[in-house]
Amino acid sequence: MSSLYIKEATGVDELTTAGSQDHPFKTPAYALFASQQKSDTTEPKLFVFKTEDNEYQEISASALKKARKGCDGLKKKAVKQKEQELKKQQKEAENAAKQLSALNITIKEDESLPAAIKTRIYDSYSKVGQRVKVSGWIHRLRSNKKVIFIVLRDGSGFIQCVLSGDLALAQQTLDLTLESTVTLYGTIVKLPEGKTAPGGVELNVDYYEVVGLAPGGEDSFTNKIAEGSDPSLLLDQRHLALRGDALSAVMKVRAALLKSVRRVYDEEHLTEVTPPCMVQTQVEGGSTLFKMNYYGEEAYLTQSSQLYLETCLASLGDVYTIQESFRAEKSHTRRHLSEYTHIEAELAFLTFDDLLQHIETLIVKSVQYVLEDPIAGPLVKQLNPNFKAPKAPFMRLEYKDAITWLKEHDIKNEEGEEFKFGDDIAEAAERKMTDTIGVPIFLTRFPVEIKSFYMKRCSDDPRVTESVDVLMPNVGEITGGSMRIDDMNELMAGFKREGIDTDAYYWFIDQRKYGTCPHGGYGIGTERILAWLCDRFTVRDCSLYPRFSGRCKP
Repeated sequence: MSSLYIKEATGVDELTTAGSQDHPFKTPAYALFASQQKSDTTEPKLFVFKTEDNEYQEISASALKKARKGCDGLKKKAVKQKEQELKKQQKEAENAAKQLSALNITIKEDESLPAAIKTRIYDSYSKVGQRVKVSGWIHRLRSNKKVIFIVLRDGSGFIQCVLSGDLALAQQTLDLTLESTVTLYGTIVKLPEGKTAPGGVELNVDYYEVVGLAPGGEDSFTNKIAEGSDPSLLLDQRHLALRGDALSAVMKVRAALLKSVRRVYDEEHLTEVTPPCMVQTQVEGGSTLFKMNYYGEEAYLTQSSQLYLETCLASLGDVYTIQESFRAEKSHTRRHLSEYTHIEAELAFLTFDDLLQHIETLIVKSVQYVLEDPIAGPLVKQLNPNFKAPKAPFMRLEYKDAITWLKEHDIKNEEGEEFKFGDDIAEAAERKMTDTIGVPIFLTRFPVEIKSFYMKRCSDDPRVTESVDVLMPNVGEITGGSMRIDDMNELMAGFKREGIDTDAYYWFIDQRKYGTCPHGGYGIGTERILAWLCDRFTVRDCSLYPRFSGRCKP
């Protein structure tokens, strides 16, 4: 019978340990296990080092019993480990065989199949039973045993694509990554009952080509645009973030909104014009002008096209424009941009009530047309499930009555004091009032002092102007407008009041000199109305590449 020695402090539990006094085991259980692994038929005698006596002593009966139990556990663990290693080796062998097999698979088009019809994804939904050819980007990618599922995106829509057989096993397919560009050939089939996918169809792929393979690993798309990333990082990667479901959906709704606005203007017989963006006059105050050197002259990026639109009334009648405006406000609120898409219109021979009715028609009909759009309508429902289309007439609320409402609801001005007539109602108070009332509001008749020099005074109260802000729940002001001063003397007084040199405005003043007429107009911030329509927290989500203080890239 052999003897094995155990010393907890310095022993080592390894099969190569000798088990001598100079090279002892660490535990009795492992000493027994090592002995059995060496095919020893008789159980060895175990000697355990006792620190208090500074010598090895034969193990006690109770300790030996515990060691035998521990040895059994180690044997079971060793058996399990061997099984796992064997499985791992088998799996590695299978994977190597699969890889070798995959490398040997060549993807070829079956020339006996009908010629594929080139189509966009949105149009493919109606081509059930036909063989089609669609190109796009891999939006989602997953495997299920011997089947690969791809959700393909081409900008017009999404389609689920199924690759099976050799197509699913080929190395080329195994190397596919998110955002790779591919052209897929196959037959459009209806989905089985109870299954869902975009368009209610899927593409059974019989052949495909890789157009551009996107990187995997560290440079993979999901590492570039990780969920929950810092907003500033996502803005740096805006060119990639735009591929996401929500942002791309907002951009499609945006396109539908602008198309709908133009449709309403066409129905209302307004003519589209394109005024200059480089100007030498201000519209909304000098503090928000972007200055530029224009061939040695001082010029600005336009704050509004209003003044130029007014000059078109006598020749073109009612007019509108949709183009960029610029405001140099160092504001970081969720509803401000330095560059935004401005929908502006000017109309002649109308009253203030006519103007309000026109704005109401534009907003109600434009939203209606967006919701009726086969692409944008479902996207609005997806982005903003609780959205309710506005109905005419909108609530009318005069500025003086709004001041009373704010007082009654104990809402203070920016100085923390009670609101009084003449105060500008800042964003926070305006939003609180609008959200509490909960319906679209025409806020009208603002004091002369807090409005622009060109706004017409009310005939029944010269303290206030024929002006309006359109306020929407959850977003605040989306439209500002007014009747314009049509009397030249009154206009000149407005210039004087604001301390504006009139020399640069000679062409604007001439509109009151050569055939003046009652007229009014307004401007709508496209991004603000989109934030309301699509339930976005900030207008930055509603601009393709948002520009605001500190942000001018990419």
